[in-house]
Amino acid sequence: MQPHPTPPQAPATPAAVLHASGVTAGYGARTIVQHLDLQVHRGQIYALLGSNGAGKTTTLSLFLGFLAPTAGSVRVQGIDPVADPDGARRQLAYIPENVALYEHLSARENLAYLLDLAGQPEDAQAIGQALQAAGLDPAAHGRRVGGFSKGMRQKVAIALALARRVPALLLDEPTSGLDPQATAEFNRLLALLRAQGVAILMVTHDLLGAADVADRIGFIDAGRLVEEVAADSNGDSGGGERFDVRALHRRYAAQGAAA
Repeated sequence: MQPHPTPPQAPATPAAVLHASGVTAGYGARTIVQHLDLQVHRGQIYALLGSNGAGKTTTLSLFLGFLAPTAGSVRVQGIDPVADPDGARRQLAYIPENVALYEHLSARENLAYLLDLAGQPEDAQAIGQALQAAGLDPAAHGRRVGGFSKGMRQKVAIALALARRVPALLLDEPTSGLDPQATAEFNRLLALLRAQGVAILMVTHDLLGAADVADRIGFIDAGRLVEEVAADSNGDSGGGERFDVRALHRRYAAQGAAA
């Protein structure tokens, strides 16, 4: 008898950099996130939208290891952030809504100090290149950050993420308080990180900003991920819309009315 040919194997799906599976979590007796399933792969930008109290920031806290799930699992590059918080955080950069920098230090000095704390010291040339890639005016590299605008602080934080070369970036309301020009510049920087293969999870209220840059948008309501929408790849290349923004707005408004 002739042996049966071995059927071709489907290519393995690469593991998600950020992965939450069946996660339930909360504080005390209050459950905030329920049965959350979420994946962000290399080179993807995932925008998580929802009203206040929907569970967006709690989701970030899970990946940062600040909160342990009561059910399900959370992984950052395969690492459990509760069992090994230091190991998981070495895979992450995190930019909060209000970037915390050392006010009395310059942009260059902030990067040098923060990279040293992360166990990744860099020379002055590498730090300058990161700041330049993040779009910070060279004249500002040596200035104290105490007088920086929010947009300039965001650029310093992005420069830190670029210099650290981590596989994942978490963002909490990154464009809140930015004018349209600064928002467009910030989205350009996110696209730069995406092109380098970074997995980006951003929580935001800014539907239009998310539609401009995200590859997937997830809607979270009362702690449940109720819907995910993927960008239209033809819209990227053909000059069309990446998302049906009107349809997204109707869904988002309906959630807000129900909250």
